[in-house]
Amino acid sequence: MAKVLRDLLDAEEPIFSLGLQQLERASGQRGTDARLIGEIAEKVHQGKRALGLDSSDTTDKELYGALLSRVKDDNDRVTQLIGGSDADDVTEMVPKIIAAVESMKIDRSCWVLKRSVAKRLLKTMPPKRLMDHLGYRSVDSMLKHENIDEVYTALRFSEGGEWLNKYNELFKTVKPSDFETRDISIVIMDHKKYVDIAEHFVEKKLHNITHTKEMGVIVVVPMHASRMKGITLKSLPLIFHYINEIRLYSAFFKLKQVEKNFGETVVQTLIADPGNAAQMAGQYVHWRVIQRYFGKMRDENHPEAFQPHVHPEDLHWRRAEEMLVLLDPEMKYWTDMDYVGEMAEDGLPITFNLMDVSLAYSNSEPYESRYVYHFRESLWNEIFMRYMGHKNLEDQILKQLDNDMIAPEDLKVDKP
Repeated sequence: MAKVLRDLLDAEEPIFSLGLQQLERASGQRGTDARLIGEIAEKVHQGKRALGLDSSDTTDKELYGALLSRVKDDNDRVTQLIGGSDADDVTEMVPKIIAAVESMKIDRSCWVLKRSVAKRLLKTMPPKRLMDHLGYRSVDSMLKHENIDEVYTALRFSEGGEWLNKYNELFKTVKPSDFETRDISIVIMDHKKYVDIAEHFVEKKLHNITHTKEMGVIVVVPMHASRMKGITLKSLPLIFHYINEIRLYSAFFKLKQVEKNFGETVVQTLIADPGNAAQMAGQYVHWRVIQRYFGKMRDENHPEAFQPHVHPEDLHWRRAEEMLVLLDPEMKYWTDMDYVGEMAEDGLPITFNLMDVSLAYSNSEPYESRYVYHFRESLWNEIFMRYMGHKNLEDQILKQLDNDMIAPEDLKVDKP
């Protein structure tokens, strides 16, 4: 059974199989991986049937083509629902996409850096390249006249690695009192001011949405192209994903505020995104998995280990696909399909992950270079969440997250 998951994930052996064996033994219940594999196979079958395909008589390329066609139809329909007339017109669609998100009842609260502190840091270490680009001689003048959310995001485009590394050292001095609770903001960067310095980002990422975790800002980056194929379903899932990401790290920073090296923890998290928030049966578990697992619980089951700083509402999340259903019920096709895929004859999965398929559609990716990144990330997360559902492994995680933090290496772990 482990072979199916290993192939879907392109996981390294023998580490992967040994890790699953460890989780199986530690959970005290066998067959968690087998049940997941069976569920994925059933979802693939249902997904094909909903596309009008015969599961036993459909080629890999036909399936991929049908998924792209489904995204095209969905994109055109959602475009009309939010008031758009031209599904590829960037100038028309970007404001409508943002307006649609902001009209939705989504929890956008986050615990992030105060804007006043962000300005103070930039005054301490002025971003001279950005100042020159915008035509300012003094950092005070720039911060007085420019949107700090735009400026702060533009730093990654303008300043270069050496400046950013020095800024990270400065950022290590931040304290919990430098953070505040406010809503995530969505900003459309000024096209004239930033399109040239953001060009490399758009070319590299093949999309124009980014976010700044520590500021709680999602940014639509300007680009030279006036048209983008399938921009609605390219942008909406990314925006919803980044809302979740900002709230994810907001909760993590809240949890870590009791530690002496808070600033260093924040910087290390922003730079390297370490996946070692805890250990479960000898396997490192990313905070993303922990947050999503406990976020599915009802408020009355909120673990004491998160108190007093992390509250039930900090952990609540919805998959991007679930948020899209709030806009358009017909998007339900993609719900709970983010970790679903099947191996093709060329050794690469065909995924039902909306973000992978919508990005592939927008970028006109052929079958041979289809995307699997978001699918694999989702499948990894799903595997760990399934095992965390066993009470003894859940308790192991909670012991590590308790405010009286114990070292993961001190936990008893079964040897493979």
